[in-house]
Amino acid sequence: MNFLGFIWAQPWAFGLLLLLPVIYWFYTRSQKSKATFQISTIELFKPWAGRGKVQLVKINTLLLFLSLAFMIIALARPQTRDEKVKRTLDGLDIVIVLDISDSMLIEDMKPTNRLESAKETIAHFIKQRTSDRIGIVIFAGEAFTLVPPTLDYQLIEERIAQIKTAQSAHIKDGTAIGVATAAGAARLKDSQAKTRVMIFLTDGENNSGMIDPETGLEIAKGYGIKIYSIGLGQSGPTKLPIYSTDMFGNKIKRYQPFESTVNDELLGLMASSTGGKYFRASREDSLSGIFSEINNLETTKIEDQKYVRYNEFFYLFLIWGVILFLANRILNYTYLRRGP
Repeated sequence: MNFLGFIWAQPWAFGLLLLLPVIYWFYTRSQKSKATFQISTIELFKPWAGRGKVQLVKINTLLLFLSLAFMIIALARPQTRDEKVKRTLDGLDIVIVLDISDSMLIEDMKPTNRLESAKETIAHFIKQRTSDRIGIVIFAGEAFTLVPPTLDYQLIEERIAQIKTAQSAHIKDGTAIGVATAAGAARLKDSQAKTRVMIFLTDGENNSGMIDPETGLEIAKGYGIKIYSIGLGQSGPTKLPIYSTDMFGNKIKRYQPFESTVNDELLGLMASSTGGKYFRASREDSLSGIFSEINNLETTKIEDQKYVRYNEFFYLFLIWGVILFLANRILNYTYLRRGP
């Protein structure tokens, strides 16, 4: 039972409060029937009714019953509860390596293009993690660490929302898969987690960088990193949005023909040789499904051990009950004493 901010261990005691009005009625009637001394008529005393100590006597009676009420509340045992959960975590260290080359602007995935679809899905994936350190590496013609592995999921989500393509970020365009793989591995090499995972998303094939994909893959394998690779978008002829600004500062979008190619063989090798899995995502719903599958494949074991400590507060009500009771008794035998 939860009431007044307390948990009541013996709520049945509140039933005794219902008896107090009855006891009060009998008590006041018995007090009226008692006579300190007898006289033939009380006519001379009527003008003094309700004056002097009479009201104090009534208040003193209320003190007595208020003290009983506090003692009954103390009997109900008000408590608060502190719960502590001890968790044994077997967490993962995950680095998400995201392609931000300009081809990620191709509008064949919702909500607007490949990049926004990937960002939205990654953000949703992060919300489902509980105890995994997650880092973000972005790459085009070169690779950068956007967020090192951390448990600060809010920071990660904020940085993901700010991701732009290579042209907007003013970095070298291209698709440096080898460099990106090595950069992701570098972020996991000092990990103490039992499982190290790299989620690698790209919509192209290697065409840039000082490190070839095979070397980057060997680096990842050397650190025991499991790679889940994802090929984004549809392969074949498509249109690439190109943005420019006119003389009035207005943003203009036009399209140019583009041949979209995903190196399924390389991405499949990256996954199979590290114990991961390769996925092909040509639509936004398939990308969401892929991350859901990864989420199920790489879960975190959590063992809960709950400790509950109860804090007793009956003494607060008992102290006030005793104080009011003693005040009643003292007044009865001193200032409000009845006698000849």
